[in-house]
Amino acid sequence: MNRIPAPSRIAAAVALAVAQLGAQAQTAAPAEVKPAEVPAAPAAAASAPAETKPATASDGLQLDAVIVTGQSTRTSKMKSSVSISTIGAEQIEKTNATSSAELLRSVPGIRSESSGGEGNVNATSRGIPISAGGARYLQFQEDGLPILMFGDIAFGTPDQFLRADYNVERLEVVRGGTASTLTSNSPGGIINFLSKTGDEPGGAMALTAGLDYRQMRVDADYGAKLGPRTSLHIGGFQRIGEGARKAGFISENGGQIKANLTQQLDNGYVRVSLKSLDDRTPTYLPTPSRVNNGTIEDMPGVDGRSSFYIHPGLQRDVTLDRNGNLVANNPRDGLKVKSTAFGVETALKLGDGWTVDEKFRKSSNSGRFMGMFAANNATPYFNGVLFNTSIDSLDNLFNDLKLSKAFNLGESNKLTATGGVFTGVQDVALTWNWNTYLLDYSGQPVTAGGAPTTTPISTAAGTFGGCCGRTFDVQYTQLAPYAALAWEAGPFNIDASVRHDIQKASGYAMQDTADGTAWDPTTYQTVNYKVSHTSYSLGANFQFNRNLSVFGRVSNGVAFSADRLLYGTPLDGSVGINVNEIDQVEGGVKWRQGNLSAFVTVFDARTKESNFEATTQTFTSNKYKSQGIELEAAYSMGGLRLAGGATFTDAQITDSQTASQVGNKPRRQADLTYQLSPSYAIGDLELGAALVGTTKSFADDANTITMPGYFTVNSYLNYQLTPTAQLSLGVNNLFDKLAYTEAEGDGHAARALTGRSVKATVKYTF
Repeated sequence: MNRIPAPSRIAAAVALAVAQLGAQAQTAAPAEVKPAEVPAAPAAAASAPAETKPATASDGLQLDAVIVTGQSTRTSKMKSSVSISTIGAEQIEKTNATSSAELLRSVPGIRSESSGGEGNVNATSRGIPISAGGARYLQFQEDGLPILMFGDIAFGTPDQFLRADYNVERLEVVRGGTASTLTSNSPGGIINFLSKTGDEPGGAMALTAGLDYRQMRVDADYGAKLGPRTSLHIGGFQRIGEGARKAGFISENGGQIKANLTQQLDNGYVRVSLKSLDDRTPTYLPTPSRVNNGTIEDMPGVDGRSSFYIHPGLQRDVTLDRNGNLVANNPRDGLKVKSTAFGVETALKLGDGWTVDEKFRKSSNSGRFMGMFAANNATPYFNGVLFNTSIDSLDNLFNDLKLSKAFNLGESNKLTATGGVFTGVQDVALTWNWNTYLLDYSGQPVTAGGAPTTTPISTAAGTFGGCCGRTFDVQYTQLAPYAALAWEAGPFNIDASVRHDIQKASGYAMQDTADGTAWDPTTYQTVNYKVSHTSYSLGANFQFNRNLSVFGRVSNGVAFSADRLLYGTPLDGSVGINVNEIDQVEGGVKWRQGNLSAFVTVFDARTKESNFEATTQTFTSNKYKSQGIELEAAYSMGGLRLAGGATFTDAQITDSQTASQVGNKPRRQADLTYQLSPSYAIGDLELGAALVGTTKSFADDANTITMPGYFTVNSYLNYQLTPTAQLSLGVNNLFDKLAYTEAEGDGHAARALTGRSVKATVKYTF
């Protein structure tokens, strides 16, 4: 097993680096450099581009800010023809989100079921379906490159390898639009976490403690100018504790450190980045539930807000590893991940209107996913399936190279042509071995008579029809040339882009024997196929004046499947491979007046997909449509700030192998989701909250089980003790709402957001 770091290791490394850099900055501060002497880094990497203006009272949505995600040229929100939201570092802190998945709940148009803990998020946008799990149609990025090539790898979702700590300068989220053509496998949108780069010297250190749960956390970051043209940023965190759900043991232990070094050149910049993540957190899976008068509810003795079924007395779980050896794993390891990454990024002006941008990153990703899933809702004991999945390798290598040429056509007319190629290699190697235990509602393994035991009642060979004793190792290579044209003529901005994705897959998959003691060579499945698709996007924006613009766009995109195909369908190239395709039309208006700004988008998305659901052994081949409106707005007056949004979605299944489901609403899709973030500052005190709500939805595509609507509130109180020291109190799920985010199709198990938790933070900035 991978060794969990000592609780203070990463924090000590960060603190030591901060101290050393602070001393160096104070003793060797370079002379001030005039802007004309050092060219600013291009917006694609700079944390605060030269053209980006700070938000004012009349620009709460930062409509003048230069955006870098889903763009072929540098442009502001007001001039762009995509729907995009930005959340800065200060706003991220104030959401009081406990994970990147929960942070996404604050973004209009994004549906993020953040009830699984630090990983295993189910997320989508604009009514596009979540048919099994993960984020099939969204791409999670760090600094413009994917974290993983696929968003819906079972037990290996991108958010597992992502931590939104003090290293994040801002989050940019694109829905639809150019996500079809400027990235791969993400027609629903791009979620891009952009890192601080040290161009703004200074940093912070913070200590956080849980007040009604056991957790201690240290965060630190620092940026410095090491010379007239050199900047460095380093940051990270370390935590240890039990987590917000009482476990009876240390379920959180680990942290992250990230650093980047930027060298400005006469014609651009070069940046090198490093990341090391070694973290262990609890996994929260669906708990026993039932259907009462068509509505989902907890079983008696179960509380979906706090129930956690990894008992401290549960012994090591004995399973097969990928080599056929019996190994014993600790169920208390929960979600254990390791990720190390090295990246290089450069942007250069070549003269005569030519520029080249290059991004490269190599990542090693591994770990283990362990969590207890309620396989039925019997009383007083239920079957708990231990999802023991070894993440053998999710290593990847990504590179994105693009060349652009700007043509000055005179009279405020400019044409920019861009050509690029994305290449990627993604390993998907996992081993599933799921034993089943008989549990009481405290999580204690028992015999049929109720006596404590450590023996499973079934091996993986008998779980869910034998689906879940398997090992596979497949490598996916992606080649995607793309091209874009952007024309700017006074108030008009028109762009068109096309992308041709070619994916090759090679490897194998294998099941275990009937007694679960070895891998069965007769089940060996060869994976060797190729699939391709050409996507397009065409958009236009017209700016009437500084405060008003309108846009429209039509797009087509694709999301290739990975391990979801490894059931039943021959993958040796003898038959065609289904792809998941989305057609979208959207249009909107961006407007500001006085202290109010608003961004409104109407959309129409049509989805065609195929899928397999492991726990029900069900194949689906469906078509969907969704239409709706996204609203994002901000208002300020004196010390009062209001930001919020709402998404109305009318979605339905338009074609299905199950004829009775045609015309129904897709599972877990609410008609209305909404966000509201008010804050008020008076002197040294600031009070605020982040409210997120949803109307009811159905737990199944048959529309027979209802999950009630809800709203949750995360609140905070900040008090500025001194100009550099701040005391904060944060409450997650203030009103302790029982909020279901998903349920099994027959209603026997459901997953809900964690209940109320309170923490305090002391933060020092310098």
